[in-house]
Amino acid sequence: MMPIDVPSIFNLDRFLLTFLLAAVPALILLLYFYRQDRRKPEPGRMILYSLFLGVLSTVPALVAGFIADPLFRMFSYPVYIFLTAFVTSALIEESSKLFVVFRFLVPKKDFDEVADGIVYTIGASMGFAILENILYSVDNPLSLMLLRGFTAVPLHAIASGIMGYYIGRSKFEHPSIRFKGLFFAVLVHGTYNFLLFTASIYSLLIIPLLIYSWKRLKKLASLALLEDRFFGRS
Repeated sequence: MMPIDVPSIFNLDRFLLTFLLAAVPALILLLYFYRQDRRKPEPGRMILYSLFLGVLSTVPALVAGFIADPLFRMFSYPVYIFLTAFVTSALIEESSKLFVVFRFLVPKKDFDEVADGIVYTIGASMGFAILENILYSVDNPLSLMLLRGFTAVPLHAIASGIMGYYIGRSKFEHPSIRFKGLFFAVLVHGTYNFLLFTASIYSLLIIPLLIYSWKRLKKLASLALLEDRFFGRS
């Protein structure tokens, strides 16, 4: 996250292209997981609500990030990029998404399956990712936005989707289970960021990381659907 250059962000052509580069991959991923639960699809208004909450969740993440960054700069560079990757960019962002989903979506009557946790949390993460990409587009080349559209946006969906499975379970089991999901989300998100921040050959490891994490999310999504059918929720 970074300060906004108002003249740049209101360049209409650039803004629209940036929005498309952020929104199209995000909405494709959201639609994919939305369609997995064909037996009991979520209301469209709730999906839009989750996207809106995701956009709002960028506010506490921005504030916390601005506070944390000067403190982390007091450390050596390797420690700084580690803290930035796992705390500023992972723990703070995923905690913001967890808060809005658990506080505003879990109590809703439409949130009545474990699988809903995955769908709604991915919805929130996509709202977050769209606004984050628009902010990152200021004074950055469009090639970077294209790269982020095919790496950072899926990263948000994957990390938050894994967390969403545990958020879904937390409604029907113990609420503290959601923190297990937060741990896995931070692990995936933080590792992705740390590999990128090294700006070395190790950055290429984000590809196998995304592939492995995507497969893990798909397994959890299938497991959630099975659990919901077994317990008569779907």
